[in-house]
Amino acid sequence: MFVDQVKISLKAGDGGNGITAYRREKYVPFGGPAGGDGGNGASVVFEVDEGLRTLLDFRYQSHFKAKTGEAGQSSNMHGKNAEDLVLKVPPGTIIKSVETEEILADLVEHGQRASIAKGGRGGRGNSRFASPRNPAPDFSENGEPGEEIEVTLELKLMADVGLVGFPSVGKSTLLSIVSKAKPKIGAYHFTTIKPNLGVVSTPDNRSFVMADLPGLIEGAADGVGLGHQFLRHVERTKVIVHMIDMSGSEGRDPYEDYQIINKELRAYASRLEERPQIIVANKMDMPDSEDNLTLFKEQLNDDNVSIIPLSTFTRENLDKLLYTIADTLNTVKDVDYSEKEELGVNRVLYKHTPNQDTFTITRDDDGAYVVKGKAIERMFKMTDFNSDPAVRRFARQMRSMGIDDALRARGCENGDIVRILGGEFEFIE
Repeated sequence: MFVDQVKISLKAGDGGNGITAYRREKYVPFGGPAGGDGGNGASVVFEVDEGLRTLLDFRYQSHFKAKTGEAGQSSNMHGKNAEDLVLKVPPGTIIKSVETEEILADLVEHGQRASIAKGGRGGRGNSRFASPRNPAPDFSENGEPGEEIEVTLELKLMADVGLVGFPSVGKSTLLSIVSKAKPKIGAYHFTTIKPNLGVVSTPDNRSFVMADLPGLIEGAADGVGLGHQFLRHVERTKVIVHMIDMSGSEGRDPYEDYQIINKELRAYASRLEERPQIIVANKMDMPDSEDNLTLFKEQLNDDNVSIIPLSTFTRENLDKLLYTIADTLNTVKDVDYSEKEELGVNRVLYKHTPNQDTFTITRDDDGAYVVKGKAIERMFKMTDFNSDPAVRRFARQMRSMGIDDALRARGCENGDIVRILGGEFEFIE
């Protein structure tokens, strides 16, 4: 089964909790605080494995949760950091955020890595909060929550050459002849419903990767038929081999087929019309093929277009086709048609990060005030509410963020209920 697009949920590991502890040693009457920090939570990292060809592993598991950092220990001992969760993906995988549709990573080279969900920082132990004013703090900090995100994995095949054309024009047959790929071949439309890859070697020992891609039909750029599932894989190919049934065996006009396919390539917004294109006039062993080829050249009226007559049955001109493809690849090998070029991979990209201190205040049906915001919710999760000093620190943080003043401006009075995530507080002036 070929799987080229999946949606998965990622949860990075939470940081380990810091602890409240004190030195208790003989002859050390005032040992002071000695609570260690928690370890950092594991991040979720994607890594390219060139041995993979599909996203099948993610078809049966769509939720991934990384490990939590170890809690801090006494004697100022730091908790162990959790090891990152590494997920292997095939070359050509693009990772997009489901919420924003932003491209988070474009993974193309073996061993390339991208950290998508960052693990939480370990909570600080009470020794971190010691000060001249409070030399023995009796509170510590919980670990920071790890990031949660839904992403879409999209695979675009990393092939040098893409075979395009209407269904049943001989693409799969050609790939099976020139490589060791074994695509299923049948005498009916849409035999190929998934891309097939094959490594092709020329008689002079040059090699390249060829992809037999599902047949195009009119309207594919708008999603008709296999539509975008097909065109997505053409994006990364450097050379397009356009196969045409020159025999007209199914009642189709070869020149009309040629125009329809190129129209769909132009309509798809990835500059596909800029790719070098080699036209293969296939099925030349059939009756009327020679006459149709002569008429096709007259209608095309372009001496700069390379047309190679071919018969996958007799294998006539097969070597000529392979030489032409290899020569064309040599002229375009330094051209990068991938999305990295459009994103400016060699330039520094500065992204605006929204202020994390922003918050909103709404009212529940029972009149309670509900405070929401990334920063305050993060502080809430990192506070140990079993410790009175930790609760007082949380109240000071709320005040410093301006939440107290904002609640007063909304009409919050003494004794009113304030909710943050699952916690309820009584507003006190």
